Amino acid sequence: MKKIIIATNNQGKAKDFEKLLNPLGYEVKTLADYPALEEVEETGVTFAENAALKAETISQQLGVSVIADDSGLIVDALDGEPGVFSARYAGAEKDDQKNIEKVLLKLQGVPDDKRTARFHCTLALAEPGEETLLFTGEAEGYITAKPSGENGFGYDPIFYTEVYQKTFAELTADEKNQISHRANALRKLQSQFQ
Repeated sequence: MKKIIIATNNQGKAKDFEKLLNPLGYEVKTLADYPALEEVEETGVTFAENAALKAETISQQLGVSVIADDSGLIVDALDGEPGVFSARYAGAEKDDQKNIEKVLLKLQGVPDDKRTARFHCTLALAEPGEETLLFTGEAEGYITAKPSGENGFGYDPIFYTEVYQKTFAELTADEKNQISHRANALRKLQSQFQ
Protein backbone atom coordinates (compact mmCIF):
# COMPACT_ATOMS: atom_id res chain seq x y z
CA MET A 1 0.00 0.00 0.00
CA LYS A 2 1.09 3.55 -0.70
CA LYS A 3 1.34 5.85 2.30
CA ILE A 4 -0.52 9.14 2.57
CA ILE A 5 -0.47 11.53 5.50
CA ILE A 6 -3.66 13.21 6.65
CA ALA A 7 -2.83 16.38 8.54
CA THR A 8 -5.07 15.78 11.56
CA ASN A 9 -5.04 14.45 15.09
CA ASN A 10 -8.82 13.98 14.95
CA GLN A 11 -9.45 10.23 15.05
CA GLY A 12 -12.98 10.70 13.67
CA LYS A 13 -11.57 12.34 10.54
CA ALA A 14 -8.85 9.69 10.33
CA LYS A 15 -11.48 6.92 10.27
CA ASP A 16 -13.43 8.76 7.56
CA PHE A 17 -10.29 8.99 5.40
CA GLU A 18 -9.35 5.34 6.00
CA LYS A 19 -12.80 4.18 4.87
CA LEU A 20 -12.44 6.22 1.69
CA LEU A 21 -8.73 5.78 0.87
CA ASN A 22 -7.94 2.19 1.95
CA PRO A 23 -9.94 0.75 -1.00
CA LEU A 24 -7.77 2.86 -3.34
CA GLY A 25 -4.61 1.21 -1.97
CA TYR A 26 -3.52 3.91 0.48
CA GLU A 27 -2.35 3.38 4.03
CA VAL A 28 -3.51 6.40 6.02
CA LYS A 29 -1.12 7.98 8.51
CA THR A 30 -2.04 10.96 10.69
CA LEU A 31 -0.18 13.51 12.78
CA ALA A 32 -0.55 11.09 15.70
CA ASP A 33 2.06 8.96 13.86
CA TYR A 34 4.45 11.95 13.89
CA PRO A 35 4.35 13.25 17.49
CA ALA A 36 7.43 15.44 17.00
CA LEU A 37 5.57 17.68 14.53
CA GLU A 38 4.09 20.82 16.01
CA GLU A 39 0.44 21.56 15.26
CA VAL A 40 0.04 24.06 12.45
CA GLU A 41 -1.86 27.10 13.65
CA GLU A 42 -4.89 27.82 11.47
CA THR A 43 -4.48 31.53 10.80
CA GLY A 44 -6.48 31.63 7.56
CA VAL A 45 -9.88 33.28 7.27
CA THR A 46 -11.28 30.68 4.86
CA PHE A 47 -11.46 26.89 4.84
CA ALA A 48 -9.22 26.86 1.73
CA GLU A 49 -6.51 29.00 3.36
CA ASN A 50 -6.41 26.81 6.47
CA ALA A 51 -6.36 23.54 4.52
CA ALA A 52 -3.55 24.73 2.21
CA LEU A 53 -1.52 26.11 5.12
CA LYS A 54 -1.65 22.79 6.99
CA ALA A 55 -0.95 20.62 3.94
CA GLU A 56 1.93 22.73 2.62
CA THR A 57 3.62 23.15 6.01
CA ILE A 58 3.60 19.44 6.82
CA SER A 59 4.49 18.39 3.27
CA GLN A 60 7.56 20.64 3.42
CA GLN A 61 8.56 19.30 6.84
CA LEU A 62 8.24 15.62 5.88
CA GLY A 63 8.96 15.77 2.15
CA VAL A 64 5.89 13.67 1.27
CA SER A 65 2.34 14.07 -0.05
CA VAL A 66 -0.07 15.41 2.54
CA ILE A 67 -3.83 15.89 2.53
CA ALA A 68 -5.19 18.48 4.91
CA ASP A 69 -8.84 19.12 5.51
CA ASP A 70 -10.50 22.16 6.93
CA SER A 71 -14.16 21.71 7.48
CA GLY A 72 -16.96 23.08 9.53
CA LEU A 73 -20.60 23.77 10.03
CA ILE A 74 -22.27 26.74 8.34
CA VAL A 75 -25.64 27.70 9.85
CA ASP A 76 -27.69 30.12 7.75
CA ALA A 77 -29.64 31.63 10.67
CA LEU A 78 -26.31 32.40 12.40
CA ASP A 79 -24.91 34.26 9.37
CA GLY A 80 -22.58 31.37 8.56
CA GLU A 81 -21.35 30.68 12.08
CA PRO A 82 -19.53 28.73 13.38
CA GLY A 83 -17.79 28.42 9.98
CA VAL A 84 -13.98 28.30 10.10
CA PHE A 85 -14.21 28.50 13.90
CA SER A 86 -16.29 25.30 14.17
CA ALA A 87 -13.77 23.27 16.19
CA ARG A 88 -13.21 26.04 18.74
CA TYR A 89 -16.63 27.71 18.62
CA ALA A 90 -17.21 27.48 22.39
CA GLY A 91 -13.56 27.95 23.41
CA ALA A 92 -9.95 27.11 22.64
CA GLU A 93 -10.09 23.56 24.00
CA LYS A 94 -12.13 21.97 21.11
CA ASP A 95 -15.08 20.62 23.11
CA ASP A 96 -17.71 19.00 20.84
CA GLN A 97 -20.41 19.04 23.53
CA LYS A 98 -19.92 22.73 24.37
CA ASN A 99 -19.85 23.63 20.66
CA ILE A 100 -23.18 21.84 20.15
CA GLU A 101 -24.70 23.55 23.19
CA LYS A 102 -23.62 26.97 21.90
CA VAL A 103 -25.20 26.40 18.48
CA LEU A 104 -28.46 25.14 20.03
CA LEU A 105 -28.57 28.07 22.46
CA LYS A 106 -28.10 30.60 19.65
CA LEU A 107 -30.87 28.89 17.63
CA GLN A 108 -33.44 28.90 20.43
CA GLY A 109 -36.74 30.19 19.06
CA VAL A 110 -35.64 29.80 15.43
CA PRO A 111 -38.34 27.83 13.57
CA ASP A 112 -37.46 24.49 11.95
CA ASP A 113 -37.67 25.81 8.38
CA LYS A 114 -35.09 28.51 9.19
CA ARG A 115 -32.54 26.07 10.70
CA THR A 116 -30.90 25.22 7.36
CA ALA A 117 -27.21 24.44 7.47
CA ARG A 118 -24.44 22.70 5.62
CA PHE A 119 -21.22 20.98 6.42
CA HIS A 120 -18.39 22.31 4.24
CA CYS A 121 -15.05 20.63 3.57
CA THR A 122 -12.03 21.89 1.68
CA LEU A 123 -9.27 19.35 1.04
CA ALA A 124 -5.78 20.49 0.11
CA LEU A 125 -3.32 18.07 -1.52
CA ALA A 126 0.25 19.31 -1.17
CA GLU A 127 3.28 17.62 -2.68
CA PRO A 128 6.86 18.90 -2.51
CA GLY A 129 7.62 21.05 -5.55
CA GLU A 130 4.04 20.93 -6.87
CA GLU A 131 1.19 23.41 -6.84
CA THR A 132 -1.29 22.68 -4.05
CA LEU A 133 -4.64 21.38 -5.29
CA LEU A 134 -7.94 22.21 -3.59
CA PHE A 135 -11.18 20.20 -3.61
CA THR A 136 -14.45 21.15 -1.91
CA GLY A 137 -17.57 19.29 -0.87
CA GLU A 138 -20.74 20.11 1.02
CA ALA A 139 -23.64 18.29 2.65
CA GLU A 140 -26.96 20.08 3.14
CA GLY A 141 -29.18 19.63 6.17
CA TYR A 142 -30.92 21.15 9.17
CA ILE A 143 -29.98 21.73 12.79
CA THR A 144 -32.16 19.70 15.15
CA ALA A 145 -33.56 20.99 18.45
CA LYS A 146 -31.59 18.42 20.44
CA PRO A 147 -28.73 15.95 19.82
CA SER A 148 -29.51 12.44 18.62
CA GLY A 149 -27.22 9.49 17.81
CA GLU A 150 -23.97 8.04 19.07
CA ASN A 151 -21.85 7.82 15.90
CA GLY A 152 -19.62 10.40 14.28
CA PHE A 153 -18.06 13.40 15.98
CA GLY A 154 -18.30 17.18 16.16
CA TYR A 155 -21.73 18.53 15.22
CA ASP A 156 -22.98 15.20 13.80
CA PRO A 157 -25.61 14.69 16.57
CA ILE A 158 -27.46 17.91 15.60
CA PHE A 159 -27.03 17.79 11.81
CA TYR A 160 -30.11 16.23 10.20
CA THR A 161 -30.00 15.00 6.60
CA GLU A 162 -33.16 14.49 4.60
CA VAL A 163 -31.40 11.87 2.45
CA TYR A 164 -31.62 9.34 5.30
CA GLN A 165 -34.00 11.31 7.56
CA LYS A 166 -31.53 10.96 10.43
CA THR A 167 -28.79 12.99 12.04
CA PHE A 168 -25.23 12.30 10.90
CA ALA A 169 -24.64 10.71 14.33
CA GLU A 170 -27.41 8.18 13.62
CA LEU A 171 -25.84 7.07 10.33
CA THR A 172 -23.52 4.13 9.88
CA ALA A 173 -20.03 4.96 8.63
CA ASP A 174 -20.97 3.59 5.20
CA GLU A 175 -24.14 5.73 5.04
CA LYS A 176 -22.23 8.85 6.09
CA ASN A 177 -19.55 8.19 3.49
CA GLN A 178 -22.20 8.23 0.75
CA ILE A 179 -23.27 11.81 1.45
CA SER A 180 -20.83 13.63 3.75
CA HIS A 181 -19.07 16.85 2.84
CA ARG A 182 -15.70 15.11 3.27
CA ALA A 183 -16.73 12.21 1.01
CA ASN A 184 -17.99 14.65 -1.63
CA ALA A 185 -14.65 16.52 -1.58
CA LEU A 186 -12.72 13.25 -1.56
CA ARG A 187 -14.55 11.96 -4.63
CA LYS A 188 -13.20 14.99 -6.50
CA LEU A 189 -9.74 14.27 -5.11
CA GLN A 190 -9.94 10.58 -6.12
CA SER A 191 -9.96 11.49 -9.81
CA GLN A 192 -6.63 13.23 -9.22
CA PHE A 193 -5.19 10.02 -7.72
CA GLN A 194 -6.35 7.99 -10.70
